[in-house]
Amino acid sequence: MTLPYSVLDLSPVPEGSTVAQALANTVDLARHAEDWGYNRFWLAEHHNMTGIASAATAVLIGQVAAHTSKIRVGAGGIMLPNHAPLMVAEAFGTLAEMYPDRIDLGLGRAPGTDMPTFRALRRGLSNSGDTFPQDVEELLGYFAPVTGRPPNVRAVPGEGTQVPVWILGSSLFGAQLAAMLGLPYAFASHFAPAALEEAAYVYRRNFQPSEHLDKPHFMMAMNIFAADDEDEAVVLRSSMLQAFANLRLGRPGPLPKPLAPGATLNVPAQVLEGAAHALSVTAVGTPATLRDRIQALVAPLAPDEVIVTGQIHDHAARLRSFEIAAQALQGIDLARAA
Repeated sequence: MTLPYSVLDLSPVPEGSTVAQALANTVDLARHAEDWGYNRFWLAEHHNMTGIASAATAVLIGQVAAHTSKIRVGAGGIMLPNHAPLMVAEAFGTLAEMYPDRIDLGLGRAPGTDMPTFRALRRGLSNSGDTFPQDVEELLGYFAPVTGRPPNVRAVPGEGTQVPVWILGSSLFGAQLAAMLGLPYAFASHFAPAALEEAAYVYRRNFQPSEHLDKPHFMMAMNIFAADDEDEAVVLRSSMLQAFANLRLGRPGPLPKPLAPGATLNVPAQVLEGAAHALSVTAVGTPATLRDRIQALVAPLAPDEVIVTGQIHDHAARLRSFEIAAQALQGIDLARAA
């Protein structure tokens, strides 16, 4: 059995480029990803970040779906504390009606932004992640077909579309909730790997079969930076390393240009160490070396699916990286990984 592989894209805005170009790059990457055999193309909600253009996630999902034909397109994810569940159901119900059997909805518990921006989203401090389980169940109800007497509040579009809902997380909370509700679970190991193994164990051990899913489905996220030359692949990774270091230093911005070959990042050692740890679930390599490095990452977890990200400054280099990644992932042996 081959390992399904997908794309997580944040529509990165490279230093020196524009939001318009970032959005065009996302659509271009999605069209190539479809040709390279990727299973899903997910976009993530972030706000008030000059280096990420996917804030209006549902709008961009529609654009990607319109320019592709078969790849599943979805959110990885929508930060539910920022939204009324009814409006999420209507938005994704609309997408599901326009692009049947192609839309996914991943839900996150964090606001995905800072507190001033959270207030600007008009949801208020009372709408924190504390109500996340109830909000997820409310949202699932809007997607369900009506049986018997119609409810007072209905999602139109949305009702009866049964859009597949995923729980996203980087802690045990999401793993436990996904298991309890019988939903698929995606772990954000591409930037928060600390609880990866425990979360996978908790999810699988506690999973309750449901109308949505009869057995656990665990997706693991990883970064991949690939090129035809090993040194070039290392250079490509340096943009994302800089971005994470800048975020920790409180100076987020557009995706930095890569460092020169052999150059080191001029930040405090503890900042660099923290950024490197956050990105530790990363495979860097060439067509000759990448497969073994991916295999080493997935072997302890035996995920049901992997989702790949990699913020790379140059668009052509990013395309080549995802192409090499697809070739490597096609050869992953799940039996060997397990």
